[in-house]
Amino acid sequence: MEKTIILQSVITCPICGHRQEETMPTDACQYFYECSSCKTRLKPKEGDCCVYCSYGTVKCPPMQLGTSCCS
Repeated sequence: MEKTIILQSVITCPICGHRQEETMPTDACQYFYECSSCKTRLKPKEGDCCVYCSYGTVKCPPMQLGTSCCS
């Protein structure tokens, strides 16, 4: 049985609290993300592979599949 991959994730800026739904890439990790509200450039927390794993409501596709990410 195949796992269903969720591609939509809501990123919450830790600086201003702005929330934005984004579509995650399936072929690469997104290491940087600019908040559309306060323009802060986010990067993953230590130990996380991408901004979705750190600030998103859903982990990135490779992590959802239980495979190693792009680190």
